[in-house]
Amino acid sequence: MTKKTSKTTAKKPKLGSGARFEALVQKVMKEKGYNRKQAEAVAASAGRAKYGQKKMTKMAVAGKKRKSKK
Repeated sequence: MTKKTSKTTAKKPKLGSGARFEALVQKVMKEKGYNRKQAEAVAASAGRAKYGQKKMTKMAVAGKKRKSKK
C-alpha cells in the first residue's frame, strides 16, 4: 500500500474578495512585464475561463460595490 501524503499549501483568500484576482495581477505584472491594465485583462480572461462568464460577472459587480463603499 502507498502512504497518502498531504501537501501543505497556503490557504487561499475567500473567493470573491478580490485578493486572488489582485495576486494574479501582481504576478502577471512581475513575470510578464505587462502594465496594470494589461495584467488585469489577462487575470479577467483566466477567471472567465475558470469560473464562467456569469460567475465572474457576479464577482466583479460585488467587487465594484465594495470598492464604492470605501
